[in-house]
Parts: sequence; structure tokens; C-alpha cells
Amino acid sequence: MIFGYTEQQIAHFFLTYGVGAFILFMVFIILQLARESKAGRFGTFVIFLGLGVGFIGYLAKIVIQWWMER
Repeated sequence: MIFGYTEQQIAHFFLTYGVGAFILFMVFIILQLARESKAGRFGTFVIFLGLGVGFIGYLAKIVIQWWMER
């Protein structure tokens, strides 16, 4: 036990909220890349499409797990 929490509780917390925060940080980085490269609207869309597919996969995994636990 660490600070009164089990390893399972800590892992669950960081796998849900920690990865979510990391995804938001990655969105910020993608926006900075698009802005600094002067990609324009279509270029920004392509950057988000290419790099955002992983986000969609992670969110789909969460939804599928939730759906199967019901």
C-alpha cells in the first residue's frame, strides 16, 4: 500500500485520468505543430487525422470495455 491506496487503485487512476491528460497534452502539441508550420486548415486536418487515430482507438477501447462490463 502506498499512501493508503493499493497498487490496483493507483494503476486504475493513472490509466484513466493520466492517459486522458496525456491525450489532451498531445492535442496541444499537435496544435502547436500545425501553427508553427503554418499548415492551414487542410494541413491541420491532415495532422489531426494522422496523429489523432491513436486517440480514437484509445477512446474506442474505453467504450468497448464499458459496454462489455454492463
